[in-house]
Amino acid sequence: ENRVNEHLIAPSRGLIFDRQGHLIAVNQQNYRVLMSRERGNPADTLMQLSRLIELSPERRARILRDLYDRRAFQKVTVAEHMSWEEFARVAANSPALPGVETEVGLSRHYPEAATFAHLVGYVGPVSDYDLSQLENPDPLLREVPDFQIGKNGIERRLEDNLRGSAGISRVEINASGRIIRELERVEGRSGEDLQLTVDSGLQDFTQRRMEGESAATVVMDVQTGDLVAMASAPSFDPNNFVFGISTGDWRALNEDEYRPLYNKAVSGVYPPGSTFKMVVALAAMEAGLVNPNETVFCGGSIMVGNRRAHCWRRGGHGRMNLRDSLKSSCDIYYYDIAQRVGIDRISATANRLGIGIRHDVPLPAVRAGNMPDREWKQRVHGEPWLIGDTVNSGIGQGFMLASPLELCVMTARLATGKEVSPRLVRSVNGVPQTPPEPADLGFSAAGLAAVRGGMFAVSNDRRGTAYRSRIADPEIQMAGKTGTSQVRRITEAERRTGVFRNEDLPWNRRDHALFVAYAPYDNPRYAIATIVEHGGGGSRAAAPIAQDVLIRALYGPEPPLEAWPAERRNEIRERRRLGFDSASVQRDRA
Repeated sequence: ENRVNEHLIAPSRGLIFDRQGHLIAVNQQNYRVLMSRERGNPADTLMQLSRLIELSPERRARILRDLYDRRAFQKVTVAEHMSWEEFARVAANSPALPGVETEVGLSRHYPEAATFAHLVGYVGPVSDYDLSQLENPDPLLREVPDFQIGKNGIERRLEDNLRGSAGISRVEINASGRIIRELERVEGRSGEDLQLTVDSGLQDFTQRRMEGESAATVVMDVQTGDLVAMASAPSFDPNNFVFGISTGDWRALNEDEYRPLYNKAVSGVYPPGSTFKMVVALAAMEAGLVNPNETVFCGGSIMVGNRRAHCWRRGGHGRMNLRDSLKSSCDIYYYDIAQRVGIDRISATANRLGIGIRHDVPLPAVRAGNMPDREWKQRVHGEPWLIGDTVNSGIGQGFMLASPLELCVMTARLATGKEVSPRLVRSVNGVPQTPPEPADLGFSAAGLAAVRGGMFAVSNDRRGTAYRSRIADPEIQMAGKTGTSQVRRITEAERRTGVFRNEDLPWNRRDHALFVAYAPYDNPRYAIATIVEHGGGGSRAAAPIAQDVLIRALYGPEPPLEAWPAERRNEIRERRRLGFDSASVQRDRA
């Protein structure tokens, strides 16, 4: 009465490393119990099994449903992630348990937990929905009990690389179900190992630095396009999904207004606000419509058609040239030159700089921002483009949207003048993925120099909007730009009586805070983009985060205190004393 059974052997999933070779996704031994309904009465067997390991009535009922949903010989996972004592107890009694087998498999583990959750993602059992999305699903997905596939992040997008291919085992089994011998074994192919461009130390620091905020930060090597950090806060522990997340934990993650499951770095799109002013300035320079030394008078507001457009500074800035307009973030200057250059030129320049483009990084739900022009408004809204739309676009508002990834790419291209593109995978199975040499964008040296000079003034001139967040080391100064994007319309009545301060508004009605920068100014190495949702002003909420992350990227794990300006050194000393290094002390959300 002996018979031969043939079953697939699940391959070892490919490992994932950071750029330094540190493991960030590994495989761990998983002791588990499987069962089929080929022999005996499954309900009786489960009752006997429940005397050896804990199986609630609900769990037994669910296993029975799964067994009868499958063919008789197909196995269902009864229990996994068991202790050795539980596993040994079942193994010793398996001859008396028809259809029950013990197995040592592998399960995914993420040692960095929340640090890489949005990037690496997580795995989970194959669902009916997963199978419905595939034309010719791999037999592994149907026949191996609770086989796990990528559900999010790189685990999902590079599933075909990481999965590998199944092996086959043919074994002889006697009448009581005991394995007599293995007749044949053909090993499968392990999944491919991936090395990412991200530095785990910098990634961890960036994640911690945003703790307590709803925020995102992207750091990119401007020469290669390597994304060395890409963090979204708050985060979550992906290991909870591998083992099966509880209903309470799932509900808490979904109902959190800070959206911890959402990768804000690539999926979040926001009005870029004043971080977009460099694009408008460069478009005007390239069109020969603006001289960097030419001035525009800012008196606090101007008339645009029958509407008054206001500067953020109520009393105005006076006469502004290009450098001063970026340094002080004068809105009137950009209302004026945006009207001269027109939306179509602005839109074309923005696209060349990476705004409104879906960048090809192996992550799910990567969204392209929106860079509108005349044709877009007519197609989407069925309306003609208005001069007021151009004025709004001139300061990064209106229909405009950009992700933190796009803003980081924009900054890297301004810093280099080259079409540097982001990349996330450094090597596959040890084979380097060498990026092509980025092409020159074709912008004039004079135009780029004028914009870079304005960004330098933002961070290094005493009247610059990000002066408090400068890098104090004269050898490694940065060039940046603050931004504040409105999420609500300020009425004329409010302007007359006084605009509400962000602190006086509910959290979800406050402005978004943005900051973009690159450093060192004379020899660019890294570009950064940070957004703090509803953080208020970019100079207050976003710039200090970007400053700390850039200093950590440039100097390594132990930056000298002198890298920070004198006015921040006491704060940094206190953080280090508390064991936070230069990461922020978590603030209460209230």
